[in-house]
Amino acid sequence: MAGAKRRAAVVWEGDLMSGSGTITETGSGAFGNLPVTWKARTEDSDGKTSPEELISAALASCYSMAFSAGLARGGNAPKKLEVEAVTLFTLDGGPKVDSIDLTVRGTVDGMDQAAFEKAAQEAGEGCPVSKALAGNVKINVKAELVS
Repeated sequence: MAGAKRRAAVVWEGDLMSGSGTITETGSGAFGNLPVTWKARTEDSDGKTSPEELISAALASCYSMAFSAGLARGGNAPKKLEVEAVTLFTLDGGPKVDSIDLTVRGTVDGMDQAAFEKAAQEAGEGCPVSKALAGNVKINVKAELVS
């Protein structure tokens, strides 16, 4: 099977501190015209996005799919998974994504908390975004089984 290509384009105007950019399009057309600025990355987002927020969205959506697939393969398809990813971006020693806290709450019949936590830790192995970040960014997973 051929791999999928995904595309996005950005236009940036001005210098880093006072300039701004716009994510002008994506190949899918799912979103576009998203403003980005340095201030949105390092201070108040003020309705603008940042690369780190987009990384959080990419990881949360990829991880939820991988976790759902893994649970189903194990005979415990989830009723619902809520995944939140919070990316820590620091400026110490230069801009860097240090870690991502991934919190997952799930409603899954036939599992106890320990089995859910184990499956949650393993889910990143099936997520291409987790694989892309591996060795570069620490991903901390916290899992809660909801009845």
